[in-house]
Amino acid sequence: MAEKALITRAVGALPAIVAEAPEHTRIRFLEFFAAAIRNPNTRRAYAHAVGEFLAWCAQAGVRSMTEVQPLHVAAWIELQTQTLSAPTVKQHLAAIRHLFDWLVIGQVVPHNPAASVRGPSHATRKGKTPVLDASEARQLLDSIDVSTPIGLRDRALIGLMVFSFARVGAALAMRVDDVYTQNKRLWVRLREKGGKQHEMPCHHTLEAYLDAYIERTGIGAEGQGPLFRTIHRGTTRLSTTALPQANAYAMVTRRALAAGLNTKIGNHTFRATGITAYLKNGGTLENAATMANHASTRTTQLYDRRHDEISLDEVERIRV
Repeated sequence: MAEKALITRAVGALPAIVAEAPEHTRIRFLEFFAAAIRNPNTRRAYAHAVGEFLAWCAQAGVRSMTEVQPLHVAAWIELQTQTLSAPTVKQHLAAIRHLFDWLVIGQVVPHNPAASVRGPSHATRKGKTPVLDASEARQLLDSIDVSTPIGLRDRALIGLMVFSFARVGAALAMRVDDVYTQNKRLWVRLREKGGKQHEMPCHHTLEAYLDAYIERTGIGAEGQGPLFRTIHRGTTRLSTTALPQANAYAMVTRRALAAGLNTKIGNHTFRATGITAYLKNGGTLENAATMANHASTRTTQLYDRRHDEISLDEVERIRV
């Protein structure tokens, strides 16, 4: 019962259609989020999409999971396309499709009503993440006051994302002993999406940032403790609690404003900034994909903004 309560808290309140279903259906529904989805971000996104869909079904007069038909899924997806982006709608459809696949295997429903429903078309060769110019990234890093533990932490975190292409989730999940020496160089160990472990050597600038942060804050002996931490309330001392992702986003936004940057940035900005800077300086797409731990160079290309400058140069040719 305790395990079921934990899962319920992670997923949220059960949709009415599920709450009123037989126990086997309720358990199978919860097991989908607990056993089939390991990534907590994906779990939250899927739970939100499924919850909205089943609430809409209940309003449409659907009384049980077995009554959900392809027409219901198609109608809801059509409504979603009126207010949401194509990638978001496709994610919502994937959540419904995967859930009902799980319910079919568990013999809760006879067929998957989402299997035949097509999502909106979407193709892109360029990501939407805002990217900083190399000079702007340097301006931001140099603007941070490193006379305090907070400044040392923030500079090290931003530097890690720029110089190692680390996702913010992987960076914030690091422990102190994930920064280590090998072959007389400092290395970092990142735990990426899908349980993949990724290791890479540090750029000399990042090495200086991490060394200063760990040494001057005195956390070097706490190998199993979180690398990036919150600050004790009312003090300037680091706590033993890992820095949440929302706090990291607030931090980079605040730092960008203080540095005088007009670009609206987020945590992912630094990954795209680092990859673009690497490619501009003669790096190859294949090596960038390896360094970013991408399974395909097609993903890495979404972070490559070198052509933005070409576009701007061409626009300036328009003289009237």
